[in-house]
Amino acid sequence: MGRLAQTDGLTEIQRDILATVRDFVDKEIIPVATELEHKDEYPTAIVEGMKQLGLFGLTIPEEYGGLGESLLTYALVVEEIARGWMSVSGIVNTHFIVAHMINAHGTQEQKDHFLPRMAAGEIRGAFSMSEPGLGSDVSAISTKGVKDGEFYVLNGQKMWLTNGGTSTLVAVLCKTDEGGSSPYKNMTTFLIEKEAGFGPNPSVPGLTVPGKIEKMGYKGVDTTELVLQDVRVPVNRVLGGVPGRGFYQMMDGVEVGRVNVAARGCGVARRAFELGIAYAQQRSTFGKKIAEHQAIQFKLAEMATKVEAAHQMMVMAARKKDGGERNDLEAGMAKYLASEYCKEVVEDAFRIHGGYGFSKEYEIERLYREAPMLLIGEGTAEIQKMIVGRRLLEEYRIAD
Repeated sequence: MGRLAQTDGLTEIQRDILATVRDFVDKEIIPVATELEHKDEYPTAIVEGMKQLGLFGLTIPEEYGGLGESLLTYALVVEEIARGWMSVSGIVNTHFIVAHMINAHGTQEQKDHFLPRMAAGEIRGAFSMSEPGLGSDVSAISTKGVKDGEFYVLNGQKMWLTNGGTSTLVAVLCKTDEGGSSPYKNMTTFLIEKEAGFGPNPSVPGLTVPGKIEKMGYKGVDTTELVLQDVRVPVNRVLGGVPGRGFYQMMDGVEVGRVNVAARGCGVARRAFELGIAYAQQRSTFGKKIAEHQAIQFKLAEMATKVEAAHQMMVMAARKKDGGERNDLEAGMAKYLASEYCKEVVEDAFRIHGGYGFSKEYEIERLYREAPMLLIGEGTAEIQKMIVGRRLLEEYRIAD
């Protein structure tokens, strides 16, 4: 390892976990990532390896069979996985968000029912908030749940589900109109168990996962729509048992998700830097290695500084959340900084590779297509800046 992106104050257990994951990434992910990505092939063997390592239960409490680790540990693990292949980190991210939401907001029955099997990777979670016409305006949600005795009947269309086909549990945000005049109190999260696969779901009448959405990058992991036509969900599958809390539950999930996306940006940027600095010492122009040209040295210096700054911001955001403090300011800053710096570091590594960077033979080509997803995942840069700006005005408000 180089000296970049080191984290002070880790326990021996945390260091051991990261060393194990780093070894797994170097041996099991990096050698096959580009081939699988070009084929848009689901990384089944890698997922099985992550199950054996216990990564699907990394943050789930020990009483439910998990490792009970912190958000910081999880973020650092995600950084390592994304360094190998960002799509793999997406497979665990939505699972982690759903597990976090159930652990933080679920009823005891929901925790007992879902968390042990989620920790073992037997149940895999997906997170469904966005809709085709929704974007960042969650208050415009139109998928609706109407109570009918001991059930809710759900109708609508959801969009951009990571793991939509391969998951067996989906946390779905719906409008329920039971909370009065505020749109934010009229949303409810439903926990829907389903079978993995595409098309009409055999175990949930009315639920359909149409198929994978074709993407320019972020391949391997399935991204889908979710169509609900008179889907009946029992009232005991309302997250937390009380309707009208869905918006706040989802925002809690998104908050930890933003730390995750920041970690992914850190991992991809670190890999791009590694590729760039290695190639610069191999390629020669005008009679010397291009790493000896001052222009390339300046570029490497800028790249390394961005890798380090993004990593430290991500660590700070995770530690705030782990300490029980509000971290929307830090999470927004971390997500914004890490995703923007990731794009810039990847582009600089691409430029260092010259014409070879445009070839599918070189790994940087894949990273160049993956980085843009981080600019929009878990909220665009503009949304992050809006969150940060509002929080700053709260913190620095002057007396009238």
